[in-house]
Amino acid sequence: MQFRTLGDTGVKVSPFCLGAMMFGAWGNPDRHESVRMIHRALDGGLNFIDTADVYSRGESEEIVGEALAGGRRDRVVLATKFHSSMGDDPNQSGNSRRWIMRACEDSLRRLNTDWIDIYQAHRSDPSCDVDETLGALSDLIHQGKVRMAGSSTFPAWSIAEAQAVAERRGRERFRCEQPPYSILARGVEADVLPVCQRYGMGVIAWSPLAGGWLTGKYRRGEPPPAGSRMARGRIPDRFNLEKPENQRKLDLVEELAKVASDAGIPLTQMALAFVLQHPAVTSAIIGPRTPEQLDELLAMAAGDDLALDEAILDRIDALVPPGRTINPADAGWTPPAVANPSLRRRRA
Repeated sequence: MQFRTLGDTGVKVSPFCLGAMMFGAWGNPDRHESVRMIHRALDGGLNFIDTADVYSRGESEEIVGEALAGGRRDRVVLATKFHSSMGDDPNQSGNSRRWIMRACEDSLRRLNTDWIDIYQAHRSDPSCDVDETLGALSDLIHQGKVRMAGSSTFPAWSIAEAQAVAERRGRERFRCEQPPYSILARGVEADVLPVCQRYGMGVIAWSPLAGGWLTGKYRRGEPPPAGSRMARGRIPDRFNLEKPENQRKLDLVEELAKVASDAGIPLTQMALAFVLQHPAVTSAIIGPRTPEQLDELLAMAAGDDLALDEAILDRIDALVPPGRTINPADAGWTPPAVANPSLRRRRA
């Protein structure tokens, strides 16, 4: 497996990053099987694991920590995140110094490690000055508890603002961004990816298979597979077939499957190759729930060449234009000025 450099950090990571969101109550409740899957991924050549405190309310981090015991930790680039609510207390969430310092200690304990390689703000926090966030992350880096800071699903302007604040105030800066990116969610091509390139940030793409849509498991006229996100009713905005945006995704899956078939590769492989071919992208997160899913993805990771030729890329562009996200819910973040009507309606 050929490793890639994460932005301009000098850190080498595998082109596939093992996402741990499905380990635990949110996905696979069998902890022992989840640990075995992590070992299988590491033995298969991956050296990059991404999780978050909020995944199964800490259980995912605990599973990862268990899997990395016994000498495996030193060989892994380990990323986790803070921001989402971890309790009923209103201060158990967000990007404040108060919460970041506590959340980091909690993650270190669950992960059973002395340091986190990449500590990421899971989302931006409009209520918090970004200098407050960067100041806390800088202190954690200087204490040796965190190696580098990153952001996840930040809009381009927030990424640029954070870089400017870090330079102006002498803070440690975000060294990577983790945005949603797939054939069906290409919005980040317009600004987020170019901004990351401008600042030498690594890009760790989440949901490169569009939550399973680009595996071909959801097809028109067929019931969703048992245990799938659609069957479980998770994230209805992304999977509810009554929404026209999701009906459009069904149509596109059929067309994209034809493109993959003509290229002689599985749809899943084409989707992953598409994401990894963007020059800004360092690594794509794969989030298997079962050993079978993991083995299929590892077989693709072991391939010598995942590159798509220009003709295939042109056909994909014709179906989903560059910079277009078919369902806005797949963007992972809604600007407050869009979500909150009071922010765009002048009061007399």
